[in-house]
Amino acid sequence: MNLRMHSINNNILQVSVKEIGAELCSIKSLNSNTEYIWDGNPDVWAAHAPNLFPVIGCLKDDAFLYKGQEYKCPKHGFIRKNKNVTLIESTSDSLTFGLKYDKQSLLIYPFKFEFTISFILEGNKLRIEHKVMNHGNDEMLFSLGGHPGFTCPIHKGEKYDDYYLEFEKPETAQSWRVLKNGLIGKETIPVFDEPTIIKLHPHIFDDDALVFKNLNSSRVSLKSRKSKQVLSMDFEGFPYLGIWAKPNANYVCIEPWIGVADSMDSDRNFETKEGLIRLQANKSFVSTYSIIVDE
Repeated sequence: MNLRMHSINNNILQVSVKEIGAELCSIKSLNSNTEYIWDGNPDVWAAHAPNLFPVIGCLKDDAFLYKGQEYKCPKHGFIRKNKNVTLIESTSDSLTFGLKYDKQSLLIYPFKFEFTISFILEGNKLRIEHKVMNHGNDEMLFSLGGHPGFTCPIHKGEKYDDYYLEFEKPETAQSWRVLKNGLIGKETIPVFDEPTIIKLHPHIFDDDALVFKNLNSSRVSLKSRKSKQVLSMDFEGFPYLGIWAKPNANYVCIEPWIGVADSMDSDRNFETKEGLIRLQANKSFVSTYSIIVDE
């Protein structure tokens, strides 16, 4: 089993990534010794920051249809926990991992993909860059996204409801209801306490994730009323955003997505699935989100 861990640092942050799934598992401030990534406690949620490709969330009946054939692709795709992901390049301030299609992947996803993800330190910012290449002769369809979990509360003596999410622009969007089977329902729910603020509390995720489709903002910050640090995410180019944690858990996931789970009335046809990227043969697609630490 591949348990290798790779780390990079500058004079502000140290970042560690597990080779399995190319999963970010630590962003630590070298100034304050503060850890910002959830510790992956297996009794609560045994992950840190899974990478999502080529689907986001659940598929209706756990499968999609493409050109008359059914493909059973797991929830959130097959990059997360994947032991075939390998480190392909490293420098003092960057790590790049990759996975390429093979006979097994073609059984669950019928496209000749190459997926690479790079973690690049730039001062107090970690830039996470995805590149997808289509090595096939046909148009390739896919979604991708991030699922990073952030420690919350960060400091002893703080409570979960001392924290809030602040968006860069006033919002009127409501959250789409997630059903018990993980599909997206037809109802929306108001969740903003103020035009730019969502207050966190232990029961905010009792009914699963908050799912947004029409945000004005492309930046959101996790802040505390009792301490000064600010953790922000820039997600320009990701038209969907998920916010989630297990109920009453000490973390919050801020998830930039290109794509979304199937709706309850989906016909399962991959060619008409909401939010997919359409990539022509022998072309590549690049998208990036960033995590910024201010102390």
